[in-house]
Amino acid sequence: GFVVGHAGLYQALAMFAVAYFIIGMTVLSVCAIATNGALDAGGAYYMISRALGPEFGGSIGIMFFLANVCGSALYVLGLVEAVVDSFGIPPGQKAGTGVHVLPQSYWYELLYGTVLLALCLVVCLVGASIYAKATFLIFVIVAGVLGTILVSFFATRPIGVPIRLPHFNGSEIENGSFTGFSLATLRDNLGGGYAVDYTTGQMMSFSSVFAVMFNGCTGIMAGSNMSGDLKRPSYSIPRGTISAVLFTYLVYNLLAFLMCATCNRTLLQKDYGFLRDISIFPPLVTVGIYAATLSAAMSNLIGASRILYALARDDLFGRALALAKKTSASGNPVMAVILSWLVVQLVLFSGKLNTIAGVVTTFFLLVYATVNLACLALEWASAPNFRPTFRYFTWHTCLLGIAGCCVMMFLISPVSASASLGFLLLLLLALHYLSPSSTWGYISQALIFHQVRKYLLMLDVRKDHVKFWRPQMLLMVQNPRSSARLIDFVNDLKKSGLYVLGHVELQDLDTLPSDPLQPQQDSWLSLVDKLNVKAFVSLTLAPSVRHGVRQLLFTSGLGGMRPNTLVLGFYDDAAPQDGLARHPAFSSAREEVPLGFPALRAPAAPKLLSAREYVGIVADALKMLRNVLLARQLESLDKAWELRRAASPPPTIHVWPVNLLRPDSARYADTCSLFLLQMACVLNMARAWRRARLRLFLCVEAGTMPHAQEEKLRQLLKDLRIQAQIQLVPWDAVTRLHWQTHQGPPGGPAPAGEAAAEEEEEAVNFPANATQVSDEYVCAANKLVLEQSPAPAVRFLYLPRPPADTSLYPLYLHQLELLTRGLGPTVLVHGVSAVTSTQL
Repeated sequence: GFVVGHAGLYQALAMFAVAYFIIGMTVLSVCAIATNGALDAGGAYYMISRALGPEFGGSIGIMFFLANVCGSALYVLGLVEAVVDSFGIPPGQKAGTGVHVLPQSYWYELLYGTVLLALCLVVCLVGASIYAKATFLIFVIVAGVLGTILVSFFATRPIGVPIRLPHFNGSEIENGSFTGFSLATLRDNLGGGYAVDYTTGQMMSFSSVFAVMFNGCTGIMAGSNMSGDLKRPSYSIPRGTISAVLFTYLVYNLLAFLMCATCNRTLLQKDYGFLRDISIFPPLVTVGIYAATLSAAMSNLIGASRILYALARDDLFGRALALAKKTSASGNPVMAVILSWLVVQLVLFSGKLNTIAGVVTTFFLLVYATVNLACLALEWASAPNFRPTFRYFTWHTCLLGIAGCCVMMFLISPVSASASLGFLLLLLLALHYLSPSSTWGYISQALIFHQVRKYLLMLDVRKDHVKFWRPQMLLMVQNPRSSARLIDFVNDLKKSGLYVLGHVELQDLDTLPSDPLQPQQDSWLSLVDKLNVKAFVSLTLAPSVRHGVRQLLFTSGLGGMRPNTLVLGFYDDAAPQDGLARHPAFSSAREEVPLGFPALRAPAAPKLLSAREYVGIVADALKMLRNVLLARQLESLDKAWELRRAASPPPTIHVWPVNLLRPDSARYADTCSLFLLQMACVLNMARAWRRARLRLFLCVEAGTMPHAQEEKLRQLLKDLRIQAQIQLVPWDAVTRLHWQTHQGPPGGPAPAGEAAAEEEEEAVNFPANATQVSDEYVCAANKLVLEQSPAPAVRFLYLPRPPADTSLYPLYLHQLELLTRGLGPTVLVHGVSAVTSTQL
C-alpha cells in the first residue's frame, strides 16, 4: 500500500520489475555457486569467500552480517509500528479505550521492540529445527491471510475509512475510502503522487520508496544463509529460492493492481494498516502482519548469527570473533546468536523503520553485487572444476546483476553507497595485510592465469623491436646462501624484464625413486618472497652443470618471454661465504635462515664444475645468441650502505666499454660496448641506484686526437640519452707492454676498417685472443682500472669472447681473473644483440 500510494501503479510495477530483475540475476548466480560443490554454514559469505578468497569473503561477510542485523531491526520496528497502530493509545488521549491500551512514545516503542526481539532470540537459541517449524507455521498463517485479503477485495462493499494522524497540537482525522473495483479509482492511481511520509515527516521520492520496497525482496538469501543446517543445500537452495522469488513477484504485482483499482490514494498513503479495515475478518490480517514481520525478523537474526559463526570459525579476524565460535551440544552457535541479538538491539535505538531502510538496502545490494561478481569470476576463469549442475546462467546475467545493483545503490542513497564502498575497501585492505593465508584457493590466481595465457599468445617475437628491448635475465645459482646479494643486484638490472633464478641439480632421474626438485621448489619460492625480488624459479636435473645450463637456456620462459641474458657468478678460488644470514631480509627477522638449502661447500672440497666447463657455458650462451654477464665479488657489495651514505660526491658506477684484452681492436661503438653501456644505464635507472653517477673511461694513446674521440663519444651518449661523465685515461704505458710482446703496427692500433673486419671475423671464428696478451699486460690493465679514484660502488668491464681453441679455456679464465683481481664488485659484460636506439 505504501509503495502504490506514493508511486502509483506504473512506477510500482517498474520498481517490482527492477528489484526482481536484480534479484533474479543474483538468484541465478547463487544457484550456480550453490550447485558447484558442498556448502557449509554461512550462506552468501561461504560462497563468496570460497570463490573470491578471504579478503573479499571476510569483508563482504561483515557487510552481510550488518545487512542482516539492520534487516532484523527493521522488521522488528515494522512489527512495533503494526502493534502500536492496532493497540496504541491514540495521540492526544491520556488513557486508552477498548483495545487501545499501549502508551506511545520513543521509549515505549523501544521497549516493545526489545520484547519482540527477545522472543526472536529465544526461538533462535533453541535451534534451527524449532526455527524451521516456526517459520513453516508462519508461512501457513501468512498464506491463509493472503487468501482472505484477496477474497476481501471482491467481497467487501465500498466503505469510508477515517484515518487519525498525529499533529503538532494533537491529532487530525482524514477520510480514506475503499471504492471497490472502480475504473476512476484505477485511473487516479496510475501515476505517481509522492507526499510526506506521516511516520518520519520526510518527503518521499522514487528512490526512498524503492529503498523501503526493496526490503520486502531481500529474503532471497534466507535459504542460503541456512546452508549449514540443510540436509541437501545444493538441491534445496536453487528450488526453494527460485520458487520463492516467482511466488512473491506474482503476489506483489497482483496486490498492487487490486489496491490501485479499489483504494483511493489518501487511504494508501495515510493508513499503512488499511488492509484490516477492508478485510472480511480484520483480526486475521493483524495476525498475518505480525507473523510475516516476526518471521522476517527471525530469519535475519538467525542468518546474521550463522554468518558471524562462519566468520569466527574461519579465523579471519583472529581473537576479535573468538567468542562467536562457541556452540551448544547440538551444534547451535549460541554465542553468535547472542552477539547478533546485542547488535540488533543497538540498531533498534534508531527508532523509525524508514530511517534505516536505505542503509539496509545499500548493504544488501552490495552483497548481491558481490555474489554476482563471484559467479562472474568463476565463469571467466574457465576453471575445469567450475561445473555447476544449475546451468541457467551466463556471464551476461552476472554482469547485468552487478550493474543493476551498483546503479540502484547510488540512486537510492549516494552517501550510503559511497560510505558502504569505503567501508568495504577498508575491510579489504585490513584483511589483505592482517588475515592468515587460506587453503580455499584464490580465484585471482585462476583469473591471472587466464589473462596471462591470453596475453602471452599475443606477445609475438616477430614484432620485437630494438626500441622496446629489455633485459631478460637467467641467473644461475649454485647455492643461494652464497649468492643473496647477487640475486638482489640482478633484480635491479632486469628493468621490468623477465628474471629467472636457475639451478642445476647433478643427479640422474633413472636412479631415483621420485623427482628430487619438487620438495626444493617451495624453498626457492620462499627465498624469492623473503628477498623481495620479482623472479621466477627454474630447476633442472642434469648429468653436468653445462648440460643443465643449456637445458635452461633452451626451455626457460614461454612465448615472447624468454631469457636473452645469462648471468653467472665468477669462477675463482675464493671460499664461499654465507651471505644469506647477513642479508637484511633475514637479519631483521626473528627466525633461522634454513629454507632447505644445503650447507656451503668447504674450501677444500672439489668444485662441481671445472674451469674448462665454466668457460664452455659462456661459449654455449654466445653461440645461442645470449648476452653474458659474469659477476665477481658482488657479495661484498653493501648496496644499502653504498647508496644511502650521505658522503659527497655520490657513489659512482665505473664503465670501461673497451676490450682491455684486445688493445689493438679498441672500439667504443661495437655491439658489445653499446650493450655494456646499456646495462650500466639500466642499473642507474633502478630506484635504488638513481643517486649513483655513471663515469665512462675513454682510453687514449699519444699520437691520437683524444679530444676528437671524446667529442665523438659525448655525441654518442647524447644520441643514446645516457647521462655520464667522460674521463680520459692515458694508457700508453699499458699498451706498450702489449706491443713489446707482439709485433704490431708501430703507429698504434689498427685502422678502423681493419678493426671492423677483425670484429666480423671474431663473431664467426672465435680467434684465440687469450694468446695475444701477456699476464704482465693484464696485470698492468688491472692496475690502470684500480687506480681510478674514488673507488666506485660497482665496475662494468668488457668481456671478450672465449677462444675457439677449447684447450685455451683455462688460460682465458686465468687472464679474466687477473684483470678483475682486487677490483671489488665487478661485472664483465658481453653483448651479442643490438639493444640501443636513437629513434623515437
